[in-house]
Amino acid sequence: MARKEDFETLEGADSGPAKLSIIVGENLRHLRRKNGLSLEQLGVISGVSRAMLGQIETGKSAPTINLLGRIAEALKVSVPSLISSPGVGGTVVVPRDRATVVSSSEGGFVSRALFPWGDPQRIEIYEVTIGAQHRELFAAQTAGAKKNLVVVKGTVEIVVGEDSPARLIEGDAILFNADTPHHFHNPGDEDAKAFLVVTGLDGSNSRGRQG
Repeated sequence: MARKEDFETLEGADSGPAKLSIIVGENLRHLRRKNGLSLEQLGVISGVSRAMLGQIETGKSAPTINLLGRIAEALKVSVPSLISSPGVGGTVVVPRDRATVVSSSEGGFVSRALFPWGDPQRIEIYEVTIGAQHRELFAAQTAGAKKNLVVVKGTVEIVVGEDSPARLIEGDAILFNADTPHHFHNPGDEDAKAFLVVTGLDGSNSRGRQG
């Protein structure tokens, strides 16, 4: 049974959360069928229940970015390809009020993509906001993926695998391997903000994240 925390708000250019849920559902159905998989088979591969996949395909629910990552990995595609808009080339302006925004954990973690979602990206840049006292967990990304985070407001603690926490304040930066489970924690009483760059993506199995 789907849990409340398994779903989040998706917002993007020219569309509200409901429209994006429909887009995700249509993309998922197309990719699943293209791979010759039933809902049951995809559920086994991704670890996401058949019932939840069915809700996503029908546009009734918007999954969290972590769930999208698991589904994308199972289908061997990128997360942006599941929340796709037509690919564009050349010079592209991404207005602030038209950028794709993903909010998880009931708003505890918000990421704004600073690139046009659509085609798979080898480098992804996000503006992230971490709520007061919030901790956001991330699964391991594809082998070779790296994350570079620069704190612009507040304090952020980062734990990678079994390493000791790295505590960053305004102006501090960190580069680490993202192919190991990791988490971000804001120990403060106000929102923390940072810029996150994800590199080393293979362009076909990106798990774009605002981490």
